[in-house]
Amino acid sequence: MIFKSPNPAVDVAALPADAYLIDVREDDEWQAGHAPDAVHLPLSELVVRMEEVPADRDVYVICKVGGRSEQAVRYLNQAGRTTVNVLGGMLAWQAAGKPMVSESGGQPFVA
Repeated sequence: MIFKSPNPAVDVAALPADAYLIDVREDDEWQAGHAPDAVHLPLSELVVRMEEVPADRDVYVICKVGGRSEQAVRYLNQAGRTTVNVLGGMLAWQAAGKPMVSESGGQPFVA
């Protein structure tokens, strides 16, 4: 049986160029490689740092594959934010050839 998520979602290719992007992966994943303009807000810190999530605009949430970002979207939308899950996560981002940076300055990769 296949279940469809009730949460708003978007493919990497359809992500707006000016999207406010939050990456909810953990520190080691972020260090390895992330979208250049993403904001790092690990899922494990989301509840205590929720006020950092803008309330006045759409926010796109990404993780490695899409599961953690879907959890974050569910939580944030229930809390009154307007958030959208990025389908396929950073693996889809990398596969689409979108730019990435690493915190070490080395070749970025999805961990």
